[in-house]
Amino acid sequence: MSISERLNAFQPQALAALRIIAALLFLAHGTMKLFAFPGPQPGLPDPIPTLFLVGALIELIGGALVAIGLFTRPVAFLLSGQMAVAYFMFHFPKSFYPSLNGGDAAVLYCFIFLFIVFSGPGAWAVDKRKA
Repeated sequence: MSISERLNAFQPQALAALRIIAALLFLAHGTMKLFAFPGPQPGLPDPIPTLFLVGALIELIGGALVAIGLFTRPVAFLLSGQMAVAYFMFHFPKSFYPSLNGGDAAVLYCFIFLFIVFSGPGAWAVDKRKA
């Protein structure tokens, strides 16, 4: 058995690890905006504007759903779109380059969640449980 075949055997678990870690990190952005946990979102005005409140709720609820693997594909599609909008509304106007405009994370989240839309949740997902 080749090394590629051996590694391919763990593809569902590796995908699940990517899904869970990305979703938990994403969820933390929502908790920072809504609850100032583990600390407040830097630069966030007080009171929180409606657009940021909606984004925070999407991050919190969507991150939790993707982390447990429930409604994974449609929620990942929503989260990918949110990050595309966030990038072009808040980062792109500052500079074309993500490394200069602070949009690295938004681009990565966008494409990780888009990948999950097409790949599915991997192992350890509520979506995979048999009824």
